[in-house]
Amino acid sequence: MAAALRFNPLLFLALAVSVALGIDLKRPLFPAPGSPIGLQDSDPGLRKALQFAEERYNRGSNAMHLRRVSRLISATKQVVKGIRYSLTVELSNTQCKKSATLRTCDFYPEAHSLKTEVCLFEVWDIPWEGTSTLLKQKCEPKMDPELEETNKIEDWSAQAEEVESMKLLGQFKEFMVKYNKGYSTQEGTADRRLKIFHENLKTAEKLQSLDQGSAEYGVTKFSDLTVEEFRSVYLNPMLSQWTQHRELKRAPPAAQPAPDSWDWREHGAVNPVKNQGMCGSCWAFSVIGNIEGQWFLKNGSLISLSEQELVDCDGVDKACRGGLPSNAYEAIEKLGGVETENDYSYTGHKQKCDFTSGKVVAYINSSVEIDKDEKEIAAWLAEHGPLSVALNAFAMQFYRKGVSHPFKIFCNPWMIDHAVLLVGYGARKGVPFWAIKNSWGEDYGEQGYYYLYRGSNACGINKMASSAVVN
Repeated sequence: MAAALRFNPLLFLALAVSVALGIDLKRPLFPAPGSPIGLQDSDPGLRKALQFAEERYNRGSNAMHLRRVSRLISATKQVVKGIRYSLTVELSNTQCKKSATLRTCDFYPEAHSLKTEVCLFEVWDIPWEGTSTLLKQKCEPKMDPELEETNKIEDWSAQAEEVESMKLLGQFKEFMVKYNKGYSTQEGTADRRLKIFHENLKTAEKLQSLDQGSAEYGVTKFSDLTVEEFRSVYLNPMLSQWTQHRELKRAPPAAQPAPDSWDWREHGAVNPVKNQGMCGSCWAFSVIGNIEGQWFLKNGSLISLSEQELVDCDGVDKACRGGLPSNAYEAIEKLGGVETENDYSYTGHKQKCDFTSGKVVAYINSSVEIDKDEKEIAAWLAEHGPLSVALNAFAMQFYRKGVSHPFKIFCNPWMIDHAVLLVGYGARKGVPFWAIKNSWGEDYGEQGYYYLYRGSNACGINKMASSAVVN
């Protein structure tokens, strides 16, 4: 029963959109992400695509007379950061010369003068930019009898499927080379990973088509993992277990309003991006990043501190199986401080605690929780340094660059599962963002950073802002 009631964001959004737009619920709500959808000839977007294909055909043709669509054989559309139309049509001669300016152009009444061709067009339309592009045009003379024509079209369809398969294999090979992927028997065969990769491409396309910001989604180093594998290895389920959270003292409000933009990377308070590896220790990286910034602001020196110390010595949290920033602050207070990264280096798995008090280079006195208002978070960050925050990482698996702004239904603010470091904020072309230092290496996102829309509490970014205090 529990499995049956598990929250499915794609299905929920589909239901909500269907009700709002009056879509027939007897039809499939969401085909596989990126799947082609059959069209009726009454579709307004289809008519526009046909006119565009016609115009481009005639512009490139050396024929004296204009040709028009005399029969629509088949049409589909596919959401791919816009709409890609695949059209199979018959084009026939009209009695209008290209130089004519007649409003109507009738077809020749004689069949031999029609000189009909069967054409396959692919048109990519981006409605919000007002642009259309002809991706493919392939035409051949219409054959008799009708059966030969049908077989010809089916041959083209088979060829198109073969081309798509080759394209997919090429993408997968590039992915394997770029990210040095090799698959052992325990990890699953390359064939299984290819199938997962293919499904993930479709999911990324769906995210792309529905994103409200400027983000680009696509192939990342996580593209061969199922959503379940990704969550279990890299994310932190403890963050959404609110009953386990230790209550922190409320931080006093910032003394000044937030400036228009701020970035602690430009002020020397942020170390290079680190990599948590195949370990759900994001909570340790988030807290240590915050302490590195606090220590810099109090003492003027930026030191790389040890996340492994927390993984090994925090007896309350669960090392690679997750943890809470509030627990981590308390663990550091009890230990008496933090060693350097060099003295207590990261291994990515839990070991016996090897903390040495004589090697402590930084300490904290307490920790505070920041108000959940994003304007106050911005003001506090600009005044006091980078903040430990957490968010729902649903869209992060396939994020490549730009300002991510998923629908709330995709990024439930209460289903937080990843801790990160908030280092700044600003705007790109008028779109406000948070600059987020991640812990998945510099080959993730924008040199290791994720940019998230600011101003709508996107993905629960405001729920768990906190900071250590150094007196």
